[in-house]
Amino acid sequence: MDHANHPRLTPDEMTEAVLTGAPIYGPEGETVGTIAHAHGTGPDMSVVVDVGGILGIGSKPVMVPLRELDMMRDENGEVHGLTRYSKDELKTLPEHRHG
Repeated sequence: MDHANHPRLTPDEMTEAVLTGAPIYGPEGETVGTIAHAHGTGPDMSVVVDVGGILGIGSKPVMVPLRELDMMRDENGEVHGLTRYSKDELKTLPEHRHG
């Protein structure tokens, strides 16, 4: 998939409602996880990405600053993101636990 022509999300679109459920793709175009939910708002927002697993089973939730993801829409308007991290690199992050 060529992401170069996909429109990037505007700051107004960076909301939990828009981002939740968005797949995240790694540097090789592989799916590395899915955004489970967001923390905060604006440029300092972080998202929890469920990494690995199948249908959420066996996945590891990790928190990633939103600024480290390149969020966009594809030709069908579906939100997705790119990261420079591989699935294995994301899995080395500390597990996010709900408060």
